[in-house]
Amino acid sequence: MMPLTMANPGETLTVAKVGGLDDTKRFLSNLGFTEGAEVKVISKIGGNLIVNIRDSRVALDNAMAKKIMV
Repeated sequence: MMPLTMANPGETLTVAKVGGLDDTKRFLSNLGFTEGAEVKVISKIGGNLIVNIRDSRVALDNAMAKKIMV
């Protein structure tokens, strides 16, 4: 397991765990980051990520992406 920030553009990974406070977990869950969901990294600029998850494109800052374990 590694944080999503360690993934390279073009990689497709499976979400293993979402960490953080309850509000953070709920926010990420509403975006589609649940255990077992496939996430594809589109681009990585300065630690910030743009990913595809559940047919949606989502931008995450570095702090939020660190809470998603793949």
